[in-house]
Amino acid sequence: MEAKARQTNIKMTARKLRRVINEVRGKAVKEAQDMLRFMPYFAARVVEKNLKAAVANAKEKYGVTPDALKISEIFADESVTYKRARTRAQGRMYSRLKRTSHLTLVVSDGATK
Repeated sequence: MEAKARQTNIKMTARKLRRVINEVRGKAVKEAQDMLRFMPYFAARVVEKNLKAAVANAKEKYGVTPDALKISEIFADESVTYKRARTRAQGRMYSRLKRTSHLTLVVSDGATK
C-alpha cells in the first residue's frame, strides 16, 4: 500500500530541498515529523506540509494510521527557471535565475504490492 503527495513549482531550488529530504528518507512518519519540526530551514516546512498530505491520502484511501507508515520514496526535481534581469552600473543588465522545483513524497506501510 502506497500513498503519494506531490507539490509542484515550489519557489525554492531543488538543492535546498534535497538538504532536508536526505535527512528524512527512509524514516518512520512520526520520527520524520519530529525531525522536520525542529529543523531551522524553510524547506523543512515545505516537506512537512507535503508529508502531512501524503499521510492524509493514506488515511483516506486505505484507513492506515500514521504509526504504521514510513517514507519509502522522496525526491526533488528541478522545475522551470524564471529569468529576470537586474540593473547594474553603466547601463548594464545582469541576469538572475529564479529556480523552482517539484517535490514528490511516497509513504508506505512496508507491505509488498
